[in-house]
Amino acid sequence: MVVVDNEDKGLTEDGSGLGSDSSSDENNHGNSLSSSDLEVIDKLMADLDEEAGTENFVIFADSIAKVYQSGGKLDSAAFYFGLIAEKAPAPENWEKAGNAYYEAFGFSMEEIKTKRLGDKTRFYLNKVLEAAPDRLDLKTKVAMTYVSSANPMQGITMLRGVLEEDPKNEEALFNMGILSMQSGQYKRAVERFETLVQYHPENIQGQFYLGVSLFESNQKKQAKTHLEGLRNKTTDPQILSGIENYLDRL
Repeated sequence: MVVVDNEDKGLTEDGSGLGSDSSSDENNHGNSLSSSDLEVIDKLMADLDEEAGTENFVIFADSIAKVYQSGGKLDSAAFYFGLIAEKAPAPENWEKAGNAYYEAFGFSMEEIKTKRLGDKTRFYLNKVLEAAPDRLDLKTKVAMTYVSSANPMQGITMLRGVLEEDPKNEEALFNMGILSMQSGQYKRAVERFETLVQYHPENIQGQFYLGVSLFESNQKKQAKTHLEGLRNKTTDPQILSGIENYLDRL
């Protein structure tokens, strides 16, 4: 029983061998799935191998993807959502596949794998955008895949374009703030996060990063006031730990 890690090798020419692209330890993540999950996947794969009809193929592949998704095997889940998008091409299936690849992209730590997942994200989400160019949420995701590519400015330009169309766009503001932090432009990050929390005060991560950016831009008094106020707005243990860490340094 092998978890898919390379979607290009999941099928033989006749459509058999689903999910059997590799048996290496690096690609075999199945040992973190429960034995019952593995049994379910094995049965569904057997059904999928024998299924030629589109409707049942989609049902079986969707079920496999969801088991992998619930087990945290995001690249494997994306592979099966991608199979659905190829078997039954439609905007909703392209979007589901693109979103699944984007989720896997966000957790990837390997350069080659990150590039592949980003390419797949763009492949499917751009299909949706061709028919619905006003989907700024999808444009933002595509932009973030470019930021991690060999052409990061293309992604930044896309994010700026999203903000030109919608200056209050939550995802674009958040990501532009993060990118400003990563490049050491903390004063610019403060501006982005201040705009974000002005329009989306419930965005606790944005609130936290605003406090961090204030701290890093040497606005210590404002940082302390902001972080102390944020303590009463969240129960997230990671954010609370981060708040205490910065307050201890003030």
